[in-house]
Amino acid sequence: MKRMIIDMDDVIADATGQFINYYEREFGIRVDRNSLNHQEEGMGFPGNYEIIKQFPYREQFFQTMTPNEGSQLVIEELNRRYDLFIVSAAMEFPQSLPEKLSWLKEHFPFLSWKQIVFCGSKTVVHGDYMIDDLYYNLDGFNGEKYLFTAPHNLHIDRFNRVNNWNEVATRFL
Repeated sequence: MKRMIIDMDDVIADATGQFINYYEREFGIRVDRNSLNHQEEGMGFPGNYEIIKQFPYREQFFQTMTPNEGSQLVIEELNRRYDLFIVSAAMEFPQSLPEKLSWLKEHFPFLSWKQIVFCGSKTVVHGDYMIDDLYYNLDGFNGEKYLFTAPHNLHIDRFNRVNNWNEVATRFL
């Protein structure tokens, strides 16, 4: 069975949407998602970047993200056909570990705890396929690399790209 590695933030969970929601609560301004296109991750929001950088350190930031549309159904089917692992470079935000684990149990209850990997660097992960939104996580991967479209990676063109979970299903199912 082929091994598939899937990232969490901005792949199965809508991290960009969470930043938009937190920004609106903090500043009372709703930022249009398209205005973040071609900006580095976390950039593109007007105002104080230092405050925006702190959002992921706040309690419940990771726990209350919305699953990306289609991710639950497609991953459930992928789980039947692949040796599937959810891998998140979560160590940068240590408080995210219990939140991410709880989030996965809530939204992806069919996954076993053995399929969840929290790490610092994804260079230790090996498999046949990896789907991630950050190019530097794909750079060191030994298998086929798929960049999941997010506002911060629209300028990257050196990987296979999947724009949404319907495209993931078409490619892998």
